[in-house]
Amino acid sequence: MNPQTRKDVILLPNTPSILGWASIAGKKEGQGPMGFCFDVIEPDSHFGKETWEQAESELQRRTVELMLSHARCTTAQVDAVFGGDLINQCTSATFGMRHLGIPFLGIYGACSTMAEGLLLSSLMVDGGHMQHCAAVTSSHFSGAERQFRFPLSYGGQRTPNAQWTATAAGSVMVGECSRPPYVRGVCIGCITDPAITDANNMGAAMAPAAADTILRYLMATHTSPADYDAIVTGDLGVVGSDLLLTLAAQNGYDLSAVHRDCGVMMFDNTTQDTHAGGSGCGCSASILCGYFLPKIAAGEIKNLLFAATGALLSPMLCQQGETIPCISHLVHLSFTTGGTL
Repeated sequence: MNPQTRKDVILLPNTPSILGWASIAGKKEGQGPMGFCFDVIEPDSHFGKETWEQAESELQRRTVELMLSHARCTTAQVDAVFGGDLINQCTSATFGMRHLGIPFLGIYGACSTMAEGLLLSSLMVDGGHMQHCAAVTSSHFSGAERQFRFPLSYGGQRTPNAQWTATAAGSVMVGECSRPPYVRGVCIGCITDPAITDANNMGAAMAPAAADTILRYLMATHTSPADYDAIVTGDLGVVGSDLLLTLAAQNGYDLSAVHRDCGVMMFDNTTQDTHAGGSGCGCSASILCGYFLPKIAAGEIKNLLFAATGALLSPMLCQQGETIPCISHLVHLSFTTGGTL
């Protein structure tokens, strides 16, 4: 199977570079096992604003501005930014970006938004359409709870398989090939629907989408899990990660030695009471930018598949008994421009 003949798997001949990245996380996230890797840990969950939604917009703005300083780019040098979040109409991104003067493309992939934004940015640069293209996404625990579950004042009880939406954001700048990390290939996700209706069981709903995308990329590129130092998902949590390994094994692929999940990595479940782990757009985005990209840039990780996952649910449709369709987009990141593929 030649990946060049597939429309869903695209190898990037010009291997664009990720020129800069940044991550900001909230207090609870900073107290977890990944707290050491974030650029900034903000102790004020309101980020100096009056509402949770305004707080998330401020979180996105700060993260993009920090990323720009790391990439040594001005807003005028950015051709476009792909931005999204979990809130209706992607308002965290639109309100966060509205004063920066950067051409804006709003996207929605739920928790897969970082992979989608990085995928689209890489295609735009690799195709020669843009020189500098940014991606950003975020999530905020309190804003997500208000939209998808219950306001915090309700005092609702969380189920054991529920995940904790991370208050965090990540942003990257993609530019022409110059230094690692390089983007070697991408795989556009297909919508899967395992007929799950429980909005608290996101990991089980998203695992089939992750399995589908990862296996399609491996088959199209004639590679195996052993060709990668890490295959990173976000955010399946404990429940979804176990299911992913089972689904992959049923198709003849053993991911157990290289699989990492950002939802599992974000919190210490024994001390932070996050049940099945972390979730939210900002969970995988902040860990990608805070932990994995520096390791690729330093050569500690040579090849990595980043497959963020998203549950494309609507609270209204869930209340009407609809199932939860899911998606996973994949980006192949590398320390070199050649080798495995």
